[in-house]
Amino acid sequence: MAEDVRPAAERHVPVLLDRCVELLEPAVAQPGAVLVDATLGMGGHSEALLERFPSLRVVGLDRDPDALRLAGARLERFGDRFTPVRCVYDAVGEVVDRLADGAVQGVLMDLGVSSLQLDEVERGFSYAHDAPLDMRMDPSGGQTAADVLATYDEAQIARVLREYGEERFAHRIAQRVVRLRADHPLTRTSELVDVVRAAIPAAARATGGNPAKRTFQALRIEVNGELAALERALPAAVESLAVGGRIVVMAYQSLEDRLVKRTLAVGATTSAPAGLPVVPETHEPFLRLLTRGAERASQEEQAVNPRSTPVRLRAAERLRPTPAHLRGWAA
Repeated sequence: MAEDVRPAAERHVPVLLDRCVELLEPAVAQPGAVLVDATLGMGGHSEALLERFPSLRVVGLDRDPDALRLAGARLERFGDRFTPVRCVYDAVGEVVDRLADGAVQGVLMDLGVSSLQLDEVERGFSYAHDAPLDMRMDPSGGQTAADVLATYDEAQIARVLREYGEERFAHRIAQRVVRLRADHPLTRTSELVDVVRAAIPAAARATGGNPAKRTFQALRIEVNGELAALERALPAAVESLAVGGRIVVMAYQSLEDRLVKRTLAVGATTSAPAGLPVVPETHEPFLRLLTRGAERASQEEQAVNPRSTPVRLRAAERLRPTPAHLRGWAA
């Protein structure tokens, strides 16, 4: 398949763009504000924020060099108001210390696989096209999905599929992978799709879309260490916010969303023992939730941009510094 040479603006429709801007505005509209786009991707959200708020500076993080290249070209016109950084987003605290004097007014996280990675067929993220079984967000190093399937034992493969893909038939799929790899390694996405189809009972294949979806999700998470990185990144991002700063997080699957919900709930809940007649100020919440539960894309947006269908958006505002007895929560 020919390489997609279109600029980023023509290849990507940002999810919940207006809502993200609305939620961040009270914090990032102030003079001298800095926002960390912790999942830069192709830069659509950053572009809108830089256009809307003329004094805003954006620091964009991404581990994918192709994303940084495309977003950099898209945002070049903003000059030194945009700073790209190649890293995994769990380095957000270090980046903020280095580039923003330890505190920022906004953090945006648009989690999961990016449109760029899905659309570049040869990256191996999509079960809809035949390609090498890669799935690395940073293709310059580290194990691939093919490596995982070739080297993990049956129990390890089943654990990955069960925990990260919530796959009911994890054991059956793992068993079939191990049996087939004795003859030849699985190296193509189409081979893995065939394995999953053969391992899952016909009745289960009849509903819920492509039966390989959960397996691909699980392998992608394992290859890139996504949940472990997110578990570190979320509290670090909250700790990077100045008082009055805001964090907006978009998740696309339940495992991510549970981590987001749990992290924001820690900050938005009193840490005082139950039953106290008066809550000491040191035990008051240090976050205020800005959404009631998780917000979804409208039916109109889902129709125009199907990739917005699974999104769950949560947001919070920093009310005060973290109390001393909770400062280890981000460790």
